[in-house]
Amino acid sequence: MHIRPATSDDLPVLQDIERAAGAAFRDLDMAAIADDEPPTLDVLEHYRRAGRAWVACEAGDHPVGYLICEPVDGALHIEQVSVHPVVARRGVGRTLLAHAADRAHEQDLTALTLTTFTEVPWNAPYYARLGFKALDEAELTPGLRKIRAHEAELGLDRWPRVSMRRALDGR
Repeated sequence: MHIRPATSDDLPVLQDIERAAGAAFRDLDMAAIADDEPPTLDVLEHYRRAGRAWVACEAGDHPVGYLICEPVDGALHIEQVSVHPVVARRGVGRTLLAHAADRAHEQDLTALTLTTFTEVPWNAPYYARLGFKALDEAELTPGLRKIRAHEAELGLDRWPRVSMRRALDGR
């Protein structure tokens, strides 16, 4: 497996990965999440042009996972990381997150942050195993508060959510 920047041609594939990965939420009575549309091509293109969209490719150069992110309050915020279910449990997500951590370190950012569902096994429990720590309300930065408020407006708080942070190099 290798990680590379996403290309414009990859973007529809990223939407397909998102749809396939989202289907598992149906088994957790989260059909609204399973049915949620992936990021639009314009949104994905924004991340790609900013140099903040990477794909994981297995045999050949076909993407099987992707990650998009943006700097938020001195950290690199993981907006989305998705892996196609046919390659789940093979370290694709972990490898994408490691790549993001390397890029964050190069940019002198202090941490990775993300928001996620607390009770979905491949969400908060998975990230905790990778060294992410749940943040309480007092620990949220202004940017994370804004992200959480937007998520609440979208109705994502119908299920318990949490903001998480993983420090880079002890910072």
